[in-house]
Amino acid sequence: MSHEGSLLQASVILLMAAVIIVPLAKRLQLGAVLGYLLAGVLIGPQALKLLGNAENVANFSEMGVVFLLFIIGLELSPKRLWLMRKAVFGVGLAQVLLTGLVIGMLAIVAFGQTLQAAVILGLGLALSSTALGLQSLAESRQLNSPHGRLAFAILLFQDIAAIPLIALVPLLAVTGAQATDESGLAHGLKVLGSIAVVVVGGRYLLRPLFRAVARTGLPEVATATALLVVLGTAWLMELAGVSMALGAFLAGLLLADSEYRHELESQIEPFKGLLLGLFFMSVGMGANLALLFENPSLIVGLTLLLIALKLPLLMFVARMAGGLSRIAALRLGLVLAAGGEFAFVVFKLGQNLGLFDAHTYDTLIMTITLSMAVTPLLLACARGLKTRPLPTREVPENLKAIQSEGPRVVIAGMGRVGQIIARILHAQDIPFVALDTSIDTIEMTRSFEHAPVFYGDPLRPEILSAAKVGEAEYFIVALDDPEKAVKTAQTVQRLYPRVKVLARARNRQHVHLLLDAGAEPVRETFYSSLEMTRRTLEGLGISPTQAEHRIQQFMAHDEQVLAAQRLVRDDTSKIRQTAQEARLELARLFESDTGEPEQAVPLDAR
Repeated sequence: MSHEGSLLQASVILLMAAVIIVPLAKRLQLGAVLGYLLAGVLIGPQALKLLGNAENVANFSEMGVVFLLFIIGLELSPKRLWLMRKAVFGVGLAQVLLTGLVIGMLAIVAFGQTLQAAVILGLGLALSSTALGLQSLAESRQLNSPHGRLAFAILLFQDIAAIPLIALVPLLAVTGAQATDESGLAHGLKVLGSIAVVVVGGRYLLRPLFRAVARTGLPEVATATALLVVLGTAWLMELAGVSMALGAFLAGLLLADSEYRHELESQIEPFKGLLLGLFFMSVGMGANLALLFENPSLIVGLTLLLIALKLPLLMFVARMAGGLSRIAALRLGLVLAAGGEFAFVVFKLGQNLGLFDAHTYDTLIMTITLSMAVTPLLLACARGLKTRPLPTREVPENLKAIQSEGPRVVIAGMGRVGQIIARILHAQDIPFVALDTSIDTIEMTRSFEHAPVFYGDPLRPEILSAAKVGEAEYFIVALDDPEKAVKTAQTVQRLYPRVKVLARARNRQHVHLLLDAGAEPVRETFYSSLEMTRRTLEGLGISPTQAEHRIQQFMAHDEQVLAAQRLVRDDTSKIRQTAQEARLELARLFESDTGEPEQAVPLDAR
């Protein structure tokens, strides 16, 4: 009972600290990461002492890093990486290697670190905060600026580079005296065997598994399956003596092109966010706050040294490899000059494996935390800088490609209507994403059309977020169910008011409901009915021009009637009266117009 009570008490304290302090940090523009760190410091053993054992919290919270790396792997589809290859693997690689080399050499020469520790120090401090960087760029609406797109590419490469770096730490911690060649060979074979099991299983077992689960229609089973995949691969890699994070990353990478990608991302995202926040709180609980008060000059000096090293190196890479102007390169440098959240993971692992002593680890954690804390102040100073366009240099092609990576159109429903729209967009090379909940439809469309169709319910906000609806220009509702179509249009308009919504309308009443939902309705049988009518009139002896003119008159008249009926749509008697008057009015309209217009616009050209 005491153990259960202490666990419940710890859970309440952690959640309360997060709920109170993180929103406050966001309001102060410090970011969620710093909020979690501050919450951990306050409730930890060196401040309010509400929780005394940070190690137990840290062991559980490492699952947040596992889920984070699964999401990163899930988002790294080969097509996306190929589109951004020059900026990611060119500029991003140059930044990490150059910064890691300079900091690593300094760690050896000035601070007397071993070669193994210097490698981890240099590469770990070369990484920047993805959470802080992307949040600050999004809040200042600079994600689509040249330096914003290049910063995104560098952060993406850093996220990728963190995976082998995490796997590298245990290898550097093992010395020749601790392991024989035979044991090293056996360990290597064990690792390769585990990776092979994950790759083969992911390719041939995961899709049938998710297909069977999706057919049940039970969301709780889908969530359990997603958790099983992540935790199962992480456990398998841990058994092989490799980081759990590497297993989760491999699982995500294998499912990056799967039709269930968005569904998986939406299921894992809440767990990832909460557990990752718990991880940062555990880091804050374990931070040696006394070190900052005992030797503030050391911590402040190392923080300034870190920024002073990374800022000019980032500017150099941005100008030479990224083609940015001096001011734009400075903006990029200020966004990425601080340490990053992955450094907490890498250095924690390094300390556990004996690469650093406790004092070095505490110093590193305080330095990174302080550098992240001053980032909002640096960005505030940078807002006054005015970027002057370069008259002789253009934005590089690799950066232009990054801008168009998101979908321009999102289609909900891949039935008859959705498939036709998708085929035309595909033929025009217009990037789009389609969502459907029918397994048979998804498999058939992917097999024959090779279209980017994913499993997901468009009524769920997390699915819309995973499909990047906010980056699209149009959202097309092509669902068969009229009620679900209206609710989908309402959800999209509420969450993404900037996106234009076109919706398939079943009948006149459905048109009214879609208009109320903020969508632009398109009647699904209207234009095909008019085309059949035109061909019938021509077959009965009416000239093509006159038949086309009659169709145009009817269309204009029907739009007026539809607008009038919308005003009285809840009164059946008035609707009936309006329809009767409309029939008489249309007949009079045709009788009064016996001549043919000089020119008629063909219906196919509309």
